[in-house]
Formats: sequence, structure tokens, C-alpha cells
Amino acid sequence: MKLETYDEVMKYLTKKNRQAHLLLGNGFSMAYDSKIFSYNALHRFIENLDNELLSKLFEIVNTKNFELVMQQLDNFCELIEAFGSDKALKFKVEEASIKLKESLINAIEELHPEHVFKMSEEKSEACAVFLNNYLEKQGNIFTTNYDVLLYWVLMRNKIPNAIDGFGRDRENADEYVSEDEVEYSELRWGKHKGRQTVHYVHGALPLFDTGIEIIKEEYDSSHFIMEKIKARLEKKEYPVFVTAGTGDQKLTHIMHNRYLTNCYENLSSIEGSLITFGFNFGEYDEHIIEAINIAAKHGKKVKDRLWSVYIGVYSDDDKKHIERISSKFSCKVRIYDATTAHVWG
Repeated sequence: MKLETYDEVMKYLTKKNRQAHLLLGNGFSMAYDSKIFSYNALHRFIENLDNELLSKLFEIVNTKNFELVMQQLDNFCELIEAFGSDKALKFKVEEASIKLKESLINAIEELHPEHVFKMSEEKSEACAVFLNNYLEKQGNIFTTNYDVLLYWVLMRNKIPNAIDGFGRDRENADEYVSEDEVEYSELRWGKHKGRQTVHYVHGALPLFDTGIEIIKEEYDSSHFIMEKIKARLEKKEYPVFVTAGTGDQKLTHIMHNRYLTNCYENLSSIEGSLITFGFNFGEYDEHIIEAINIAAKHGKKVKDRLWSVYIGVYSDDDKKHIERISSKFSCKVRIYDATTAHVWG
């Protein structure tokens, strides 16, 4: 395969008048700071839990879905209380629940800079230019990362077409009140989903499923976003994110959440070309390849489909890996030198 530069790819797509979309993987975060993101703490924290009961529970439930196991523990505590069962058992389950929650908080703190202003202005602006190149041309951004880097960049730079589907509803719509007295809801997903351009395919730390609504936490002048996430956890509310597992396990998790399903279906229906950055298409990414193939109409020669995917590579090993798996794709596969994208400046 010929190795192109990022600029060559974009110039070619512009010449062809081809719609371009972007898919970000963990390499996006590593390019920001490889010391922090050299491994995915949230992906591994389950496997490193020093708690026999929790390890056994993940095995019994047969999932790497943190949210599901956390809910099972909460439900079990309520059942123990309702049936007046052994208090020692309830204490043991509560202790495991606390341990799991603390492990998640520790992983979050380990994974993230403290707040958005720890990110330099230069890096933030450079990344905003990179992202806006897609959004200003009606392209979509998809990410499988659940850290807050993308959220921070979009928020800090107020990129106009960065629509994540969340919005506020007026709570007292049936009442006649002055503008000062109008009450608005939390940021709920669904209000703008028809125009959604930013998709967290594996969820994200600021997103919470209340059972009724998908809510997005946001930074404000008195509380950093990480503080708000921790506060939600203390209230037994858990982030929506796909933590680990095989491609099939990840897809099962995605299909059991309406927000994640919507993001996946939108990825499966893009047209034009997809550019990936920091996404290596490993053995557990088969569900993403399947979404790309659905968008490519499984190779059928029809007009409205995904025609090509351009995959950023960093090394000869990356290049050889993509060449080995290229036959799995139903569209044209091209590669470019990821270092030429200058995502963070």
C-alpha cells in the first residue's frame, strides 16, 4: 500500500468532492500525552481489581460491563434487605460495591488531567482546527474513547457544528412565567439527535443513564467536570461506557443502550470516506469493521455508500497490520502517515 500524507488525503477528497468523516481511537489521546494515555486505565481497572468477590461476579455475569455489574450489586443489596437476609452478606456486598466504585474513581484520576485548563491553549486550538475541518463541511466525528479530551476541546473552542444530540427542555412549559423564572432541565440526549454530528460510540465519562434519560454532565464556573462525575458516582449513578470485552460483547453492550445504538447506527450509515486517527483495528474491533461494512453496503455498487477508509499508521508494523486485515473491509482501504496530521499542533 502507498503511504500518503494527511494533506494529500484531504486534497484528494476535496478534489473528488467526497464527504469526509472522522473516527478517533485511543491514539488520539496518546498523541495528546502518551505518559497519561499510554494504556487505558478504565479498560484495565476491572482486570486489576483486588477483590475476589468482584472478580467472581464479573465472571458469573459474563460481562466486562461495569455499569451492569454495579447495578447488579445495588439490586442485590436491596433484595437482601427486602428478604431480611444475613446482615453479614449485605455488608460484604456493600463493601464490594464501594470497592468497585473507588476503583473507577481512582482509574479516572489516573487517566485524566485535573481539568480542562491543564490543556495548553496551543494544543486545544490546534485540535479544534483539525476537528472543525470535518464539522464545518457537514462531516461526522466518531470516537471510541470515553475520556474527556474531545469533550474539552469542543467545549473550550465552541465549535459551531459540534452537535452531540444533548439539549435542555423547559421544565415549566405549561406555566406562564417571566424569562427569569423559566426552569430548564439537565442536558438530555434526544433533543437534537436528528442533527447529531459528534458520536461517542463507546460512551463517555460525562454521560449518565438515569434509566429514563441519558444525561450529560457539564463544566461550570464552580465545579470541574471531573468533580461532577465523582459526585454522580457517589449517588449511585454510573457513566455510560463500553469498558472491555470482545467485539461481540462490545456490540451487545452498545445495543442495550439507546444512545450507543444511535451512535453505532449513524456510523453504519455514513457516505463518502472515513478517515481514522489513532485507531488500530485490533482483534476486539470487529464490531467497528462491521459498521464500516454496513455503511459500504457490503461492497454493492450503489451510489450512496461509504467508498473508502483512510487509516492513519505510525510504523511499519502498523502498516503491515492494516495490509493483513484490509480484506475484511467492503470498501477501499488506504493508509496515511498519522504523524503528518498534526492533530495537537
